[in-house]
Amino acid sequence: MLAMNYRGPYRVRAQYKSDPTIEHPGDAIIRVTRSCICGSDLHLYHGMVPDTRVGHTFGHEFIGIIEDVGSEVTTLKVGDRVLVPFNIFCGSCFFCQKELYGNCHNANPQSTAVGSIYGYSHTAGGYDGGQAEYVRVPMADVAPIKIPDDIHDDDAVLLTDALPTGYQAAEMGDIEEGDTVVVFGAGPVGIFAAKSAWLFGAGRVIVVDELDYRLEFVKNYAQCEVVNFKEVGDMALHIKKMTDWLGADVCIDAVGCDAAGSVAQTVTGRLMKMQAGAATVLHWCINSVRKGGNVSIVGVYGPTFNAVPIGNALNKGITMRMNQASVKRHVPRLIEHIRAGHIDPKAIITHRIPLEEVADAYHIFSSKLDNCIKPILIPPRAYETTRPVTNSVSEE
Repeated sequence: MLAMNYRGPYRVRAQYKSDPTIEHPGDAIIRVTRSCICGSDLHLYHGMVPDTRVGHTFGHEFIGIIEDVGSEVTTLKVGDRVLVPFNIFCGSCFFCQKELYGNCHNANPQSTAVGSIYGYSHTAGGYDGGQAEYVRVPMADVAPIKIPDDIHDDDAVLLTDALPTGYQAAEMGDIEEGDTVVVFGAGPVGIFAAKSAWLFGAGRVIVVDELDYRLEFVKNYAQCEVVNFKEVGDMALHIKKMTDWLGADVCIDAVGCDAAGSVAQTVTGRLMKMQAGAATVLHWCINSVRKGGNVSIVGVYGPTFNAVPIGNALNKGITMRMNQASVKRHVPRLIEHIRAGHIDPKAIITHRIPLEEVADAYHIFSSKLDNCIKPILIPPRAYETTRPVTNSVSEE
């Protein structure tokens, strides 16, 4: 089959490899019809995630058609159209019983901290991902969700990670009616976090980024105020000026370890790797939120340490919440929001790119070229079952 193949930092290519097979009676094989490149895939692409091995196939946002099932799979059958949450989980351990699917105790037993994620390095279990024609889905009775007939493929693929993660970012902010919410990062997750903040009752939403085209997009999509941090001297001071010197009620980190905005953080975190990526946005969140406010973190950081101003967090009485999204918990509610017209996930898709051109797709997304917001990859056989795509790289 054709699959994305990681060759080292900033080097990926489309390459043929063996088809996945049923390895356990609980497995399913899915023929992929859509996969996304996530902003967190760029952390892998940039060499920021430990134990990312040559030959690994990325891709934790994908949907497809069930091609084969193991003998113990009872809830799915060949031909079912399914979306697959990015978390791999057993559904029965202590954490899964609490719907903390990103913290499953069994899917990645070699790690004490990190759960298991498709296509996200051996730190996250070593499972190949869905930027391929086929993918093996373990414990298939637990996570995959049949896609309702009235849900478009382009909406469904964004329900596998980006939208639930943005939604959970707002949920973890514990937003109260009328709150001012600041979202750092205008990528897909930040865009969905801003949109979701209104659903939780925010009275004011401000999004911070450095790219004008992204800020223009989120201003229109999420009806929010925007700030370009390159035009601001001190980020925390600027947010305080905008909020009558109190600070924001809620700050959301939707950026993670690849953040720009601080030379010291970039050198120590991204270049010298003396900490688990740049903690720039963590500093901004802690210093911009008001005393007693809430900080929600969904941006990805490595499993080692970051230097953060924990003393400021303590003395301000801040509540900090963070986790990988429990995708399956959120999907039913988000489908209701899509059907009600409250949110249109597919509107953020700017590029549909054949899997054969995956190297170009990563370059475009990583370099922020062509006003790219969200690229999706279309495997060759997907053309047989989905609407035709006429342009190799198309902007909507």
